[in-house]
Amino acid sequence: MSTTTELLKGAAELFPDEVVTQAHVRHLELPGAGTFALITLDNGLDHTKPTTFGPQSLANLDAAIDQVEAEAEDGKITGVGVTGKPFIFAVGADLKGVELLKRHEDALAIGKGGHDVFKRLSGLAVPTFAYYNGAAMGGGVEVGLHCTYRTVSKALPAFSLPEVFLGLVPGWGGCVLLPNLIGADRAVSVIIENSLNQNKQLKGQQVFDLGIADAIFEGADFLEQSLLWTASVLKGDTEVVRADVDRGEAWDQAVQRGKAIADGKVHGAAPAAYRALDIIAAAKNGDLRQGFDSEDQALADLIMGGELRSGIYSFNLVQKRAKRPAGAPDKSLARPVTKVGVVGAGLMASQLALLFARRLEVPVVLTDIDQARIDKGVEYVHGEIDKLLLKGRVNQDQANRLKGLVSGHLDKAAAFGDADFVIEAVFEEMGVKQQVFAEVEAVVPEHAVLATNTSSLSVTEMASKLKHPERVVGFHFFNPVAILPLLEIVRAEQTDDASLATAFSVAKSLKKTAVLVKDAPAFVVNRILTRFMGEIQNVIDEGTSVEVAEKAVEPLGLPMSPLVLLELVGPAIGLHVSETLHGAFPERFTVSPNLAAVVKAGKRGFYVYDSGKPELDPEVKALLKQGDSVLTEEQVRDRVLDAVAQEIGLMLDEGVVAEAQDIDLCLITGAGWPFHLGGITPYLDREGVSERVNGKKFLAPGVASVPA
Repeated sequence: MSTTTELLKGAAELFPDEVVTQAHVRHLELPGAGTFALITLDNGLDHTKPTTFGPQSLANLDAAIDQVEAEAEDGKITGVGVTGKPFIFAVGADLKGVELLKRHEDALAIGKGGHDVFKRLSGLAVPTFAYYNGAAMGGGVEVGLHCTYRTVSKALPAFSLPEVFLGLVPGWGGCVLLPNLIGADRAVSVIIENSLNQNKQLKGQQVFDLGIADAIFEGADFLEQSLLWTASVLKGDTEVVRADVDRGEAWDQAVQRGKAIADGKVHGAAPAAYRALDIIAAAKNGDLRQGFDSEDQALADLIMGGELRSGIYSFNLVQKRAKRPAGAPDKSLARPVTKVGVVGAGLMASQLALLFARRLEVPVVLTDIDQARIDKGVEYVHGEIDKLLLKGRVNQDQANRLKGLVSGHLDKAAAFGDADFVIEAVFEEMGVKQQVFAEVEAVVPEHAVLATNTSSLSVTEMASKLKHPERVVGFHFFNPVAILPLLEIVRAEQTDDASLATAFSVAKSLKKTAVLVKDAPAFVVNRILTRFMGEIQNVIDEGTSVEVAEKAVEPLGLPMSPLVLLELVGPAIGLHVSETLHGAFPERFTVSPNLAAVVKAGKRGFYVYDSGKPELDPEVKALLKQGDSVLTEEQVRDRVLDAVAQEIGLMLDEGVVAEAQDIDLCLITGAGWPFHLGGITPYLDREGVSERVNGKKFLAPGVASVPA
């Protein structure tokens, strides 16, 4: 038994529930180029269950390579190709197995096992070809990098090395082979920049343009054309010429660029990007064996670390938990929605109208207090549709149809008389919203759901004066509506199951991540962020400099600093939410007099950007009134994290959401909280904050951590 076989056999025993990928070998006669062996990777399931590499899957590929290796040595074949099932090439390692690993040596075996199998493709006596016919990620990309040549389909929708995004490195050849194929700078873009840019995917044309693939063909007859091209390469009719890789100063500059990107995104708080860059830097000498050993070691170290476990936890939240929202009623109770009403025609309301029209493809009608506002709102939506047309996101027929779906009307009875779902997006004041709902209730059908986009007000109180409060539901979007996936669905005290089920059904059609939330002040994201921001503002008010307060939370690797986030949200909105929460929980939520002064002065934020970088606005600096209590960065960080841990503990005790997992799902999808942290609770557990503040961890052992 070979060392590779022993490694894979041991790993397979640790992972009994693997979805196994087969490696089918068939032989084809290429015109003028002899007999060719084609290996097809297929787990026997449709494209919704992508092909992955667990230990048994790697063993199956290893066995297929045994067969073609013997055939190549005997002169029976002229080449070997690897392709995937329809729409899928392969999407990398099976992460469900990685979660189960408890020992460093077992993690090391995963890296070595993949390398030992994949590198055999480059060692065969005949040329090898990878045909990227569909989605290829991680190990799926890497198995192709070990081949002599690669083709890609123009229809390929997603191609990436997402490991750094999850807290790993491309560990089956990616960090070493890719820069040696396309140069360090392009490799840094794929491995570091794209990963840290919310796991950005490449399309087929981009894969070809980067030089990863040697030829590109239409999706309809991709394999046929790839095989004809292969025959011409084998016959010598087609010569593949690749650009020389610059191994001089350009390589070092690329690595430095990667470090600057990593610093900007994770601020040194997550190790994966830096480990990947170290391997890329060392790969400059072209020593593949040394590089593969480095990948093995980095992979094992990271698998046994908290970042990867948190990354997998995040991945499972957004891929699995998001699809089965905790506490949602039976979907069979949902009523059909054939027309949507939007109360208000401002920016938020107009964004909602566009989203409903695009996703539900039903008539959407806006109302407001005068015709001019309505016309402006409809004009905005039509303008955004024109932008989608210019970008090629919709064709002319689709654009015309979408424009036809969105209209406005001054008379609510005419607008909403046959609407099934009406959402208000008016001024955040209880009296205004109650009045709007009373007017809407008087004209809509009895079955219509009334939704509010409130960010912090009580949905129960909003519905309390209606004849049918049971059909009111909170439907809280996050700005920008088209980008942030989260939708907090709020069940008020009298909301019935049918209305709630309809809300979840609509959310699914909108392609949003819906989380069921109790009707509690500011719900989830705004409550946590307000407590977080409140402590930052408190330490500034008490005397700590703005610079120290901001730098204190850099180790969390947040997408932006607290005061830049405040600028994005808007100081006036931040102040309003803090006032709402101060009213509900005065002992924990403060209203910053300095923030109030900034809002009163009409400032849009704390910073100016005259130099291209954020600098404290001199006018804001003149407004600040501070005490003389100055804290260090560490003291600020401890204070902020303690406050957040306390608030989350209280929210879970109150039943604001079902579990800590829902808190994390909300922060990842609604506030851009880093994937590598797993949201917030795994980080608080890992840093010991949860136990210090609440006397216990938020998550069970093995959840977002290495199993005991």
